[in-house]
Amino acid sequence: MHIGPYRLANRLILAPMAGITDQPFRRLCRRYGAALAVSEMISANPALRDDRKTLRRADHRGEPEPRSVQILGNEPAHMAKAARVNADRGAQIIDINMGCPAKKVCNKAAGSALLKDEVLVGRLLEAVVKAVEVPVTLKIRTGWDPDHRNAVSVAKIAESAGIRAIAVHGRTRACGFSGPVEYRTIQAVKCAVGVPVIANGDIDSPEKAAAVFKETGADAVMVGRAVLGRPWLFRTILDRLDGNSLTSMPSMTEIRGVILEHLHELYAFYGEALGLRIARKHVGWYLEHLPSCRSEFGHRFNAQDSTTRQLALIDLIFSAATQELAA
Repeated sequence: MHIGPYRLANRLILAPMAGITDQPFRRLCRRYGAALAVSEMISANPALRDDRKTLRRADHRGEPEPRSVQILGNEPAHMAKAARVNADRGAQIIDINMGCPAKKVCNKAAGSALLKDEVLVGRLLEAVVKAVEVPVTLKIRTGWDPDHRNAVSVAKIAESAGIRAIAVHGRTRACGFSGPVEYRTIQAVKCAVGVPVIANGDIDSPEKAAAVFKETGADAVMVGRAVLGRPWLFRTILDRLDGNSLTSMPSMTEIRGVILEHLHELYAFYGEALGLRIARKHVGWYLEHLPSCRSEFGHRFNAQDSTTRQLALIDLIFSAATQELAA
């Protein structure tokens, strides 16, 4: 699959997730097989362009190519400027957010709220595509609510505007993350446009990824919440798609190493004070896949007030888990 001049190594993409797909997590998922990892959304609001959070989200040091940055807004001129600024800061692909269902985003007529106004969609997409030389992609939902599904129409507008790939989360804005995923709508989008289409929504296992490819005919799949606490999911999906019979599930030793590596990356990227706070949610997700450890150690990890204590508790967690498996 190609996005502009970039040929992706495979057909698996890490979805942009606010507060999650920071540089350390993107790098980790790329190492486990994601061919592309899209950044957290960056606001196009000019007042936020140079604040600390925005600059941190635009930090691509050590990140493999191609680097994709998602921008969010509803004003064509501001979005065009944000695209240029982020391209200058190292983005090689600009992704436009028209899929976020969060109320705080939609209340500002951004994210999936834009799907209500197809004229504005066209103006915004054209402005961003004309503003940069790098390829521009788009992430949408199937529509605003079940009575207003317009993903096919929006996809055609996007293709005409010069968008190079379209990711479709198979639910409406009103559905949020609940209810069945409309894979048939994603298939309809794929049939309607000539640019690559990426299927997104509830892809949580190798078997589900294979089934979604078959049902939608999509060029790639985008994995989001299912990868939290198990970045190796990309590797297991790739093995399934490649027909490998050997299991690629990580050993306890590998999982421990991944967690420790991730924590060290967070501390280095954010600094100790912020890094240890952000580490808590990630370790919580890792522990969800080590159920015997979750109840006993989750609260204890969150109570640790230094990186040294956090790291020491990880060793204790895995020592206890190993003993339990050996019993």
